Amino acid sequence: MSRPQPCFSFSPERRRFLAGFGALVLGAGLGLAPTSLTANMDPTRLRQSMQNMYGASGLLVLEEWFALLERLANSAIDEQLREVNDFFNRRVRWLDDIDIWGQEDYWATPLETMGRGEGDCEDYSIAKYITLKQLGVPTERLRMIYVRARIGRSNISQAHMVLGYYRHPSVEPLILDNLVPSITPGSQRTDLDPIFSFNSDGLWAGGSTQSRADPTQRLSRWRYVLGRMREQGFP
Repeated sequence: MSRPQPCFSFSPERRRFLAGFGALVLGAGLGLAPTSLTANMDPTRLRQSMQNMYGASGLLVLEEWFALLERLANSAIDEQLREVNDFFNRRVRWLDDIDIWGQEDYWATPLETMGRGEGDCEDYSIAKYITLKQLGVPTERLRMIYVRARIGRSNISQAHMVLGYYRHPSVEPLILDNLVPSITPGSQRTDLDPIFSFNSDGLWAGGSTQSRADPTQRLSRWRYVLGRMREQGFP
């Protein structure tokens, strides 16, 4: 298997999205109420959804995921981060959205990612985020971070997404990435330049510590994937 690259190139649609984002989140007077996920999922519904979508092979991975949640329920946060990061990095094969879904940019639910066993950077990040939330990690400590990832020693960069864990909102995050197996502090990932970050409750520009908007209002793909998750049995 070839080494995965940053998850997508700057297509015209993505360039417009990223270019316009800074102005969007920095605008004044957004005044949008945050939306949170609860930690209560419906295992029976998740099993039914997985069975209908991916059959026995999907159910096998889902049961492994349930076992992971049970095993890590009372573990220290460092073990939870490491095990969740490894679970998806090992079981999900990196592939472009166009090859998986026939679409240029599709954000998959964790069920879809586990069932297909394939995903791009957003899919890894979403799956890890939802899993850690199910383990009780507070929302404010987790953010999905859009970055520009520099390739090798060149000046070429591509858009990419990672998951950040913040021990405190004012400190640098630990980075969970499908490109790098080890979890490292953000300061050690000099190949990544943050553009914006978000979670279920807020959206931040660059390295800002103050949320500027409700992500479900400003990120249509995030709103869409949350809706599909609820239909499948996630909170």
